[in-house]
Amino acid sequence: MSTRAATAPAKLSGALVESVKGFVADHGGSATAVLQPLGRIGVRVTLVGADGVLGDRVVADLDTAEELVGFVDGLTESGEWDRELTSVVTPRRGHWAKMAGWVARQTRFPKARNED
Repeated sequence: MSTRAATAPAKLSGALVESVKGFVADHGGSATAVLQPLGRIGVRVTLVGADGVLGDRVVADLDTAEELVGFVDGLTESGEWDRELTSVVTPRRGHWAKMAGWVARQTRFPKARNED
């Protein structure tokens, strides 16, 4: 019997697996993954932690995304963005600005509802 930690399968990079494991650990010990194909670019794996915080990673294809979900303890897959999942999402402070790009620097727009 080996005492070595399980290593990621060949398709999954160690850095990818460790970052997702870290996200799961930092956000309540469990997370839900929504797999969203991006065309030739790959598949976005959007993570929703148990505390509602969002994260994401992009992988090469759907098989790799499904393998990632199956490999990381505490990570489950949701087939779609449903009401139950979207109701628990609470983006971290500043997330809206990161996603908005240049628009976030505008002064005429109201702040996001979770910003003070």
